Amino acid sequence: MMYWKPLKLLSLGAGTPSTALALMACENKLAGRLIHTLVPVYDYILFCDLKAEPAWVYRQLDFVRSVCDRADIPLIVLEADLYGYYLQNFGRSRVPAIPFWTTGPDGAQGRMPRQCTCDCKIKVMERYVRYELLGYLPRKRTKPWDKHAHEMHMGILWEERKRAKPSKQTLFTNHYPLVEMGWTRGECFAYNRENWGLDTWASACAFCPFHTNFFYQYTKEHDIPSYDKARRVDTLLEQYEAVPPLISRPYLSKSRKRLYELNPQDCADAQTFLYHGQEVWNGF
Repeated sequence: MMYWKPLKLLSLGAGTPSTALALMACENKLAGRLIHTLVPVYDYILFCDLKAEPAWVYRQLDFVRSVCDRADIPLIVLEADLYGYYLQNFGRSRVPAIPFWTTGPDGAQGRMPRQCTCDCKIKVMERYVRYELLGYLPRKRTKPWDKHAHEMHMGILWEERKRAKPSKQTLFTNHYPLVEMGWTRGECFAYNRENWGLDTWASACAFCPFHTNFFYQYTKEHDIPSYDKARRVDTLLEQYEAVPPLISRPYLSKSRKRLYELNPQDCADAQTFLYHGQEVWNGF
């Protein structure tokens, strides 16, 4: 066997927490020592572009890329056009499940399962690592020494620690440095701003159902391309039947209204955190 070593990887969403991890890794590399002892110098940083992130996420990604270039840490952008796939296929064939909010014929409320992250991020990254970084050929079995050998680091916050779960993927073990460090969103925001001069907001598709209504109001006023993408997906949900058909009606908004139906009262739900005594919107 040729020289082998386990990879240390970062799943970059380019939101506040994963941006902080990427910049900490760069700081460690540029300093030549582990200033942040629980954050390694990553062999690769992987970003999956679903073609529908808010404009600020791409600005944050560009900033991280520039620092990675200085630190000589490879940042790889992978294509996973969930937005385009939905526009082309919703109502015609199966599409990755997004956790849309639902209302049944009897008024019962629910939420659809979430498969989009697995299909369009986790599996995309594993395929890239398997074929491009480890050199596997198609349909070749995973070698014993690669099973759960490679570290996949993710930007789960301390307050989100219930989401920190073991990997179900063959190649990876999941690592959550921010949970180990006890860092909150406010601490990541402060690190990004005070050490790098970068204000950061959350990363999620423009049509992610976990957004607040405030997000749709904000993008309608300040980031029209992102709002238009959310509106087009919302229109698909209104005008077409999913495949296979759903009994319930799906919605983007937690209020279970169409985006054009949202009023100012609906949109008074911004999520914030404290930074030096001031409330800062988190980007959701």
